[in-house]
Amino acid sequence: MTAAPSSIPLPERMRPYTLSDYVGQRHLVGPGCILRNMIDSGNLSSFILWGPPGVGKTTLASIIARTLDREFYTLSAVSSGVKDVRDVIDKAKNKSLFSSASAPVLFIDEIHRFNKAQQDALLGAVESGTVVLIGATTENPSFEVISPLLSRCQVFVLKSLGADDLKLLLNRALTTDPILLEKHVVISESDALLRQSGGDARKLLNILEIVVDSTRPSPEGTVVIDNKAVTTCLQENMAIYDKDGEMHYDIISAFIKSVRGSDPNAAVYWMARMLSGGEDPLFIARRLCILAAEDIGLANPNALLMADATFRIVHSIGMPEARIPLSECAVYLASSPKSNSAIIAIDGAMAAVQEDKTAPVPLYLRNAPTSLMKELGYADGYLYAHDFKGNFVDQEFMPESMRGRVFYSPQANPQEDKLKSYLLACWPKYYTK
Repeated sequence: MTAAPSSIPLPERMRPYTLSDYVGQRHLVGPGCILRNMIDSGNLSSFILWGPPGVGKTTLASIIARTLDREFYTLSAVSSGVKDVRDVIDKAKNKSLFSSASAPVLFIDEIHRFNKAQQDALLGAVESGTVVLIGATTENPSFEVISPLLSRCQVFVLKSLGADDLKLLLNRALTTDPILLEKHVVISESDALLRQSGGDARKLLNILEIVVDSTRPSPEGTVVIDNKAVTTCLQENMAIYDKDGEMHYDIISAFIKSVRGSDPNAAVYWMARMLSGGEDPLFIARRLCILAAEDIGLANPNALLMADATFRIVHSIGMPEARIPLSECAVYLASSPKSNSAIIAIDGAMAAVQEDKTAPVPLYLRNAPTSLMKELGYADGYLYAHDFKGNFVDQEFMPESMRGRVFYSPQANPQEDKLKSYLLACWPKYYTK
């Protein structure tokens, strides 16, 4: 039995079925752009769509298959195993024996959650052209997709939708959806809707539907949506709003800020929210690695070692046991002293490189592997630090245009106090008490 339109969520009711109705990603599907050319030529090859949630990855894959009249198989990496992958490949092989139709499209949502065995099962079929693989991921495929499979796929980056795209979606929903038309919905202010969506079309339409259902019609029979109505409604319906991970980025932000703010209790709470909502534990482990380097850094170098070990352990054991090392690492990082001196140093150095990308390496610091280079003065005058007292020699290592620039400034914590003492002894002209 077909579901009544009112029981189908608004984002699904508004899902486009043709490329002309598809909103966003003009850099890929606009006239003359790479994916558009692939579709127009009919020469479809395997690729991966990488981008944030709600920007049209699944929709685009479906439209491409429909436009090219290709059979469309879809698997979710969350619920599918190796057997499911092989079953689809066997179906494709059997049909190819009795038909000259083009290879079917196999769409795999959240392909970054496929383990190595599952990805290995795809290799042969992709390489032979038995199926055209379209993968969708919110994670960098360079980290999550095995090299042999990645080398057989192009990677297309999708962007969050801009304000104009989101307004177009709102207008289309108000003017074409029969349920919204029946309710006479009027949007008098859209700032809150756009802001809360975060460039996510699905999130935008879900919020709109929640607010419409929660707002009493005016005496004239219209449902007026303004910024206040959106804000009030979302605060009152937080559980509904969050039931399918719609607050994904907000919770991640709260988790990161709790660790950075040295609150282990809040850190494990937000982590529990993420895990309960089905977040990939490897995503959390990667965030812990970034936090360890960016926010703890040289105040406690062991934090990065623990985060790296946590990532490897989580990758090995999976859930539900992975929650334990994740919790241990989050508590340790939150309870560690903090320093962002490392990121300040590299960002400052990279900014300096933009000022002068051609500063020559001093001759005495250059490599001299040939006799000609030695004759030209390469490496001449270099002083080997270990030949001097304390394994240190006062020699300039910056290019001439950068001399005197200080990028690393130790921050006030016991670990960096030791580094500062050493640097004060070595470089008193650059570091002072």
